[in-house]
Amino acid sequence: MKVAFATQDLKRVDSHFGWSPNIAVYEISAEDSKLIEVFVFEPTGQDGNDDKLAPKIEAIRDCAIVYVTAIGGSGAARIVQAGLHPIKLAQPEAIEDLIAKLQTVLKGNPPPWLRKALLKGKERKLDFEDEEEAVHG
Repeated sequence: MKVAFATQDLKRVDSHFGWSPNIAVYEISAEDSKLIEVFVFEPTGQDGNDDKLAPKIEAIRDCAIVYVTAIGGSGAARIVQAGLHPIKLAQPEAIEDLIAKLQTVLKGNPPPWLRKALLKGKERKLDFEDEEEAVHG
């Protein structure tokens, strides 16, 4: 799956989504990860202008998850509407550490939201466990 990271230095998630100068996109599986693209954005003012969000959301539309240190309510709503799952961190963290944590979860029993994210862009096939969740969830 593709995962996006809002970053200033390309090493850590250390940026507000709307103001982030870079978004690094990695292809991540339980066993491997690879940087596949870095989107660079012109600096924008911190004026709440939502127009700055459209190019960022379009750039990462095929990602399943986006990690940020902050995101406004409007930005979060637009990301969710685009089919991405935003994850807001309490403090900056190294991208490689976040990838390692995500891979540990992928090797185990991912929570329902992550299983859904893994299916992004693929035809959904319900198995018995998913049906039980849908009926009893």
